[in-house]
Amino acid sequence: MRPKQLLIIEDEDAIRDLLNYSLAKEGFIIRCAATGAEGLKAAEVERPDLVLLDLMLPDVSGFDLCRRLSAERKIPVIMITAKSEMVDKVLGMELGADDYITKPFDIREVIARIRAIFRRIEQISQSMVSHSGKVLHLGAHVEIRKDEREVWSRGVKVELTNKEFELLLYLSEHSRKVFTRGELLDKVWGFEFPGDTRTVDLHVQRIRKKLDAGSGAAGSVIETVFGVGYRLDAEVRL
Repeated sequence: MRPKQLLIIEDEDAIRDLLNYSLAKEGFIIRCAATGAEGLKAAEVERPDLVLLDLMLPDVSGFDLCRRLSAERKIPVIMITAKSEMVDKVLGMELGADDYITKPFDIREVIARIRAIFRRIEQISQSMVSHSGKVLHLGAHVEIRKDEREVWSRGVKVELTNKEFELLLYLSEHSRKVFTRGELLDKVWGFEFPGDTRTVDLHVQRIRKKLDAGSGAAGSVIETVFGVGYRLDAEVRL
């Protein structure tokens, strides 16, 4: 198995050097960037397996960069923030981040969180294999192409973030089963979320809106079960 490649986007030299040194010792291949522009270019060229992203960059919004990395590049993101306000963490998660760490941090915790994300990705990959078939058809017009991690509606590609894709895929692979918001956080996010379960509602809303834009009322395949949570209410075919 090839070593995982990490991209560190951090403008503080001391923190960037600490992460670079410590993570390289763990066997990761490290690339570094001091600005958002450098980081985005490195992400396009290097295609890292995961990005450690400082939200407070000198040239661009870390939130905007997080959204672009997650939605456009499909790269897992761990936010690095000096702010302790919950709103920053929750907003980052809602934009597609996979986890967050707050300065000052324990490097052992950073390593543990990185490995936890890779374990979750591997579990999702194994789940995709165990549910035979590379393409899932939802109802009449929506298809999930698992190998490409793409969703199409009436022949038009639907741009989903990593988390939106994983949430839709999980519901599709357990069609008709009702999940609470807490269960979906646990299964899709895979860690104790720093805010509340509202993030599930927001992700569902965005998935519905994007599916509706491509295929009429296709977003209605995700049904709200009042007082409980959500389920995928559509026939799923291979």
